[in-house]
Amino acid sequence: MTIDPYDVQDDPPPALGTVLTDGRGSLPFALIHGEALVACAAWALGEAGVLPVDEGTPWEAVATTGEPFVVHDPLCPMTPPEFVAACVARALEHAGVVVGVRPVTDTVKVVADGVVGETVDRDALVSVASPVVLPPEVVADLEALPSHDLVELVAALRGRYPVELVEAPPAARRIGSEEDLRVLEALTAGDRPVDQPGPGPRGT
Repeated sequence: MTIDPYDVQDDPPPALGTVLTDGRGSLPFALIHGEALVACAAWALGEAGVLPVDEGTPWEAVATTGEPFVVHDPLCPMTPPEFVAACVARALEHAGVVVGVRPVTDTVKVVADGVVGETVDRDALVSVASPVVLPPEVVADLEALPSHDLVELVAALRGRYPVELVEAPPAARRIGSEEDLRVLEALTAGDRPVDQPGPGPRGT
């Protein structure tokens, strides 16, 4: 599913969100366009109308607000705020989980018993990017996030709730190394975040 990342209301609905750094090593603190990845992700949440909260905030405090919850990955640091806001609106409209994904471009092979087999059709594959937006109904039903790994999180959510996959723009691609970071920096050379990345995280 593709949505227009700029087709959002001027006044986006209130939402809470967090930028997950757990299990991601030091890469979230590397710099892109002179800003830490984690700061870029927090800025995107703020610009999307999402109030960032610390990832250690008790889930009960999040659930009692009755607001959608946005999970953002600093390894997708240049995800446009407009796309985040569009995903929040979509999750509220359909009362389902919305996940930003990117097409798979690498060649994927089937491996069975250590033997490399046929090539998998890439058109049937996507890569989880960011964000993952939980509507209030899902937030209230959960006792905690099932995982801080977005792939595992989406797999767990798909077993319990409606999940819609929406194609994220190229700037939202995920990085896994310093080499990936340099490629993303070149791709987004004209999209440098503002010097002040928006409101910092706080607990509710």
